[in-house]
Amino acid sequence: MCLWREPDSPGRASPIGYDAAMDKPGITHFGFRDVPEGDKARLVGEVFSSVARRYDIMNDLMSFGVHRLWKRHFAATSGVRAGDRVLDLAGGTGDIAALLLPRIGDAGSIVVGDINGDMLAVGRDRMADRGHVRGLSWVRMDAEALPFPDRSFDCVTMAFGLRNVTHKERALADIHRVLKIGGRALVLEFSAVRAPWLRPLYDFHSFSVLPRIGRLVAGDEASYRYLAESIRKHPDQGTLKTMMEDAGFDRVDVRNLSAGIVAIHRGYRT
Repeated sequence: MCLWREPDSPGRASPIGYDAAMDKPGITHFGFRDVPEGDKARLVGEVFSSVARRYDIMNDLMSFGVHRLWKRHFAATSGVRAGDRVLDLAGGTGDIAALLLPRIGDAGSIVVGDINGDMLAVGRDRMADRGHVRGLSWVRMDAEALPFPDRSFDCVTMAFGLRNVTHKERALADIHRVLKIGGRALVLEFSAVRAPWLRPLYDFHSFSVLPRIGRLVAGDEASYRYLAESIRKHPDQGTLKTMMEDAGFDRVDVRNLSAGIVAIHRGYRT
């Protein structure tokens, strides 16, 4: 069941669901606002440039630290092994790269890609401060047009980034393109809560608590209101599974974490 909310009625479930703006040529969503497609990347960039320095602190406050458990589980079940070449999209502050680095060993490599230069700078500096330089590359890139040849990577990961992409189907198709035969894509993203009792609590936290935390801690209420809205506009588990299959992935499976607050989607290139 979808949890999407219409912008003028955040307390009422919307039957429209994912990407209602798709019916309007040249229009997409930025949170609950309909905007020209060409404006979304800039608007999302402004959000993440604003929150980059306090991104991890805010994640701890917003999720009560549970995001760290989600990411550890994501890495632990990734199947990444010694010698693998990994592309970590929306890699931002380096959380996923830090967890995967011990798994690839000296023979492996991780390319951390993000469309936002400020997020990349935070992650690169943090990892360098920890002495993690070898095997890491940091590249500013657009997930819809990856600057790599076909069949370049054993695994592509994307954690909490797909919902911010303007054309998700293009990103998924390009992720499929750059995977080696037998390679896998792993998407960790907020999804549709499955437990009915949890939905009102989750909505209250998202629309009432989270923006206030953003204002008090990061001095930016609007960006965190957008992040809450972007979750509701993201495709639910079944819809994203179908989108991955349409992009060419085989054996797509879904694993819900925390009653579906987040989900891991995995698909293979065969």
